[in-house]
Amino acid sequence: MRRPRARGRRRARPRPVRRGSPGGGARLAPPPRDRSGARAGGRRGCGRAHRPPPRTPEGAGLRRRRRAARRFGRRGHHAEGRQGPRDGRAHDHVGDPTLSEARRQLYPTIQPYRTGQFDVGDGHVLYFELCGNPDGKPVIFLHGGPGSGCNPSHRRLFDPDRYNVLLFDQRGCGRSSPLGSLEANTTHHLVADVERLRRMVGFERAMLFGGSWGSTLALAYAQAHPARVTDMILRGVFTGRRAEFDWYYRDGASRLFPDEWERFLEPLSEAARGDPIAAYRPLLLDPDRNVRARAARAWTDWEARTVSMRALHDMAGGFGASDHAIAFARIENHFFVHDLWLEEGQLVRDAGRLAGIPGIIVQGRYDVVTPPVTAWDLHRAWSGSELQIVEDAGHAFSEPGILDRLILATDRFALHNEGSVSPERSVGS
Repeated sequence: MRRPRARGRRRARPRPVRRGSPGGGARLAPPPRDRSGARAGGRRGCGRAHRPPPRTPEGAGLRRRRRAARRFGRRGHHAEGRQGPRDGRAHDHVGDPTLSEARRQLYPTIQPYRTGQFDVGDGHVLYFELCGNPDGKPVIFLHGGPGSGCNPSHRRLFDPDRYNVLLFDQRGCGRSSPLGSLEANTTHHLVADVERLRRMVGFERAMLFGGSWGSTLALAYAQAHPARVTDMILRGVFTGRRAEFDWYYRDGASRLFPDEWERFLEPLSEAARGDPIAAYRPLLLDPDRNVRARAARAWTDWEARTVSMRALHDMAGGFGASDHAIAFARIENHFFVHDLWLEEGQLVRDAGRLAGIPGIIVQGRYDVVTPPVTAWDLHRAWSGSELQIVEDAGHAFSEPGILDRLILATDRFALHNEGSVSPERSVGS
C-alpha cells in the first residue's frame, strides 16, 4: 500500500551530494555555472561533487589537456604530456567503441611550398620538397621500400599549420635520378643523404617519421646522429635481421599465402627457389627488359598482396611492368641481397643510443610483412619508446587503424615543438 504523505511539511530542496553521504542517486537541481561556463555542481548519480580545475598553473595545464583530449576524440589517451603507461608496456585501445567511431583521417590535400633537386654526389640527384608551415616543427619523412619513393598522401600525415615537413625520394627511385641506379646506393649513403638534406634546408633538429624500410633508415640515422633527432614515429618496424628476411622470403608468410607464394616463385627455377632473394637478382639485372619486367611484376605483386588485411588487387596490378616498378624491385632486392649493409641485429642492439629520444611505434597485430616481434624487441631495448599494437590491422599505413594512430601520434608530438630552423640557413634559401 502506498504510504500517505504527511501534511503540513514542505519537501526540502535537494542539495549537492557530498562524499560518503546517502542518497547518491537523488536528482539534483541544475548547479550554477562558473566563469568558464562549466557546471560547478555534482553529476547525477555520482557520489561526489565535480569541481573545475583550480585557477593555478597546474589547473591551467589540466584544462589544456582536457581540451586537447576532446579535440583528438580520446579523453586522456593522447593528451598533452602523456607518454603512455608508466610501466612502459605495450597498450592498445581498439576495443574502446568510442575510438572506432572517430578514427582520424588524413589532413586535406596540400601542395609543397618549395621543391628542388639536390646533388648528393656519386652521380645521384635527389628530388625533395617542403610542405606545411615554414615556421612549424621540423620533421623528416622517410619513405619505404627501399625504392618506392614519396607520394602526395604522405604530406597529409601532418598538421600543415604545425609542421614543416621535408620529404625526398631516396637514391634511384621516384623523381630522383638516375632511376633504378644501384651505384653508390647503400644504407650508409642514405644516412649521409638525410644529414646533408637536414643541413641544406636548415633544420637544427627534427622529428623522424618512417614506416617499414623508412623505420629502418630512421633508426640507422638516429643512432648515427642522436643529437639531431627530437622524437620519432615508426610504423611496421623492420630492422633487417636474418629471421625477418627468412620469415617473409623463405618459410613464414608463405604458409599464410600459399597461393600468392606460388605465383612469387613462378619466374624461378626449381633449383633456385630455396633462396628467392638471391635467385631474383640476376633476373632483375638482366639486359632484356622483358625479363626484368616479368621478375619485377612477380616481386612487387608478392608484397602488394600481403601488405594489408584487405585485398589490394588493384594495387598489385598497378605495379605492372613500368620503369618505376622495375626500379623499385631492383633497389629493394639490391639492399636485401647485401643484408642492408648492417651487422646482424645492429639496430636493436644499439637502441641504447636513442636514450632521451621519445618515440611511438605503431604496429599492426596481423602484419605479415614485418611481424610484431621486431617492434616488440625494439620497444624493450628502447627505453623512451611507446608501443601501440593495432588489433585490426596489417602492415599498410593506409589501413584505418594504423592511419588513426599515426595521425594521433603526429598531433601529439606537434604539441612539443623542440625543433628549430638554423638562423644562418633559412628554409627558403
